[in-house]
Amino acid sequence: MPILNRVADLLPNIVAWRRDIHAHPELGFDEHGTSAFVAERLREFGCDQIITGFGKTGVVGVIKGKKAVRNGNLKVVGLRADMDALPIEEATDLPYASKNNSIMHACGHDGHTAMLLGAARYLTETRNFAGTAVVIFQPAEELGAGAVAMIEDGLMERFGIEQVYGLHNFPGLPIGTFGIRQGPTMAATDEIEIRIEGHGGHPGRPHKCIDSILVGAQLITAMQQIVAQNVDPVESAGLSFHQFHSGNTQRIIPQTAELRGSMRTLKPEVRQLVKKRVGEVVAGIAQVTGAKIDLTIQSSDAIVFNHAMPTELAIRAAKDVAGEDNVLETPPVMGGEDFSFMAQARPGAFVFCGNGDSAGLHHPAYNFNDEAIPYGTSYWIKLVENTLDG
Repeated sequence: MPILNRVADLLPNIVAWRRDIHAHPELGFDEHGTSAFVAERLREFGCDQIITGFGKTGVVGVIKGKKAVRNGNLKVVGLRADMDALPIEEATDLPYASKNNSIMHACGHDGHTAMLLGAARYLTETRNFAGTAVVIFQPAEELGAGAVAMIEDGLMERFGIEQVYGLHNFPGLPIGTFGIRQGPTMAATDEIEIRIEGHGGHPGRPHKCIDSILVGAQLITAMQQIVAQNVDPVESAGLSFHQFHSGNTQRIIPQTAELRGSMRTLKPEVRQLVKKRVGEVVAGIAQVTGAKIDLTIQSSDAIVFNHAMPTELAIRAAKDVAGEDNVLETPPVMGGEDFSFMAQARPGAFVFCGNGDSAGLHHPAYNFNDEAIPYGTSYWIKLVENTLDG
């Protein structure tokens, strides 16, 4: 296919960009070096407009096609890649491993950024489309805050974006394949924080104490029953705890305990049910034990919902690149993604690009697979040319 041939020519450059970004990872809203790198490449390509500092540390590039837009057709589409890294110590021993202590690209955002840069290079060269392609390099996806920051800065209105698209690599999905589905695609995530105030004391007199550790254990056990007993088995929900802190010395029943966890759901009504039951469990155990329990539920990512028309266009582009048999309908993923907020602001679709047999996301041994680059880059190109076809 012609696109893949040209992308093959560009591949050494795209791989070099990816590895440079990988070696210099930056956390959310601190992507100053990455943003500067992206902006410099876009200037080299000849983008029609480049805006930096958008959504704090984001970058937006505008590329105008050379074809005329017919009345009633789409005029502007947005293509989004995330740029931020994670607070993880890399354990890959790669020659281009992270040079920044305890920060690494463990989710493949280096690859996402490089593939969209590759597509921008191609699109500025050919401009074989009608209307405008807006390339969006987003900060702070891992914080669940970057998409909102860009939207609040006027991303959709300022550039007239009518549809928006996202992509994420997927370990375990073979190289050269794509996964996509219409409807709920990734979970809404809510962060749970619980602070328990009991009554500390001597372990020889437990009857005079309210044991905050025991109260925390009761909370964790009871909340596991919410998904098992209150959520319809055909629905998807997850509720887990990741931190339990209490006490700092031997021979003292601790006064306080803190729990942190998360809940993940694919439907708004299930999300509200689980939130309601978490509150009821906390209130009930507080009453039974006599402990004071403070609950905070902080919404993070919304549900990633793939709209019908953008999903059809994404499937068509993926099939053009990978072939009919290599575009799979994937089940919903219970991970969170703040692209969800962009797809709430405008109709959109989110696709998974196979990363092959790699370590899992957020693992110290993870590495984005450079063999995926021709497919992801070509997907972006074909999506623009199909969607903005005049």
